[in-house]
Amino acid sequence: MKKHGLIITIIILLMPIFCLGQNCENNSTKKKNFEEMKSLLVKKIHFNTNIPSISEVKKELDARNVEFHLIDEINWSAYPYNPEVKFRIAYSDTEIYLQFMVKEHDTRATFGEDEGSRPYTDSCVEFFMIPSDKDTIYYNLEMNCIGYGTFSGGELRHNRTKFPYKVTSQIRRESTLGNKPFGEKEGDVEWSLILAVPISIYSLSEFTPLTGRSVKANFYKCGDNMKTPHYLSWNPIGTERPNFHTPDYFGTIIFE
Repeated sequence: MKKHGLIITIIILLMPIFCLGQNCENNSTKKKNFEEMKSLLVKKIHFNTNIPSISEVKKELDARNVEFHLIDEINWSAYPYNPEVKFRIAYSDTEIYLQFMVKEHDTRATFGEDEGSRPYTDSCVEFFMIPSDKDTIYYNLEMNCIGYGTFSGGELRHNRTKFPYKVTSQIRRESTLGNKPFGEKEGDVEWSLILAVPISIYSLSEFTPLTGRSVKANFYKCGDNMKTPHYLSWNPIGTERPNFHTPDYFGTIIFE
């Protein structure tokens, strides 16, 4: 019995060491996940015109079986809500094409024009990218669920260049929710937003054609002022608080 009691005592004393080792393993695994950034292939698609309609864009995305990818990383435990969000991306010599599809409980659209909008306070989808092979300027495109938003660029989160309407108006967009602000919409809502983004508006940077190149990017879904705020990303983010302006956590997109 004394020997048995001694064994139990030794096990109890060693438990913190075992737990510490397990924590180290978990931390190592977590760090490894951030080091193994996600990547995806961006298909090149072609049109008979330099400015295809949104319906033509969707038709070609479908015809080429362009794959959808999930925006489902919950990076901050204080914001656990996880609406169903996916996106797909393709490009041509002159434009980048994005389609976001969202299923969420409640949605919000209060801004009905680009100028002065704060799309991240509505139900919002975002695309951040570093297009250049010569600098580290990243651009953030943010659109609410009815297709109004902002486009900015810079190397840091602050002191960014916010492009005016004459630039954002070149982005063609179409939402299945229409283009009129409706405030708050309760209940389960599904919507899709398709964007055609001219490559020429990434004008703060010099870069070679995208074909055959790998660049850093991330995709997001958020809603700061929604009934249930949330902050989801495609590639995981390792900051303590919600922050999408994190180029260190961008994944890789490879232009075919």
